Amino acid sequence: MMKKSTFGAALAFLAAAAGVLTAVALYLRRREQELDEYEKLLFSDEYDDEDEDDEQDDTASADAEPMADPDADGDISF
Repeated sequence: MMKKSTFGAALAFLAAAAGVLTAVALYLRRREQELDEYEKLLFSDEYDDEDEDDEQDDTASADAEPMADPDADGDISF
C-alpha cells in the first residue's frame, strides 16, 4: 500500500498539473479571441474605403505636381 505522504504528494502534483493545463487553455482561448478580433478589424470593409481614398489622393497629387529635382544644374549624381 502507498504511504499517506506519497499519496498526498501525488495528489498535489496532479492538482497542480490540472491547474497549469487549465490556465494554458484559458490563455490560448483568450488569445485566439483577440487575434480573431484583430483579423476582423484588419480585413473589415470599413477600412477598405479609406485605403482606396488614400491611394487616389496619392496618385492625384503625384500627377498634378512633379517632384523638384535636387540637382537643378542637370548633373546626375549617385
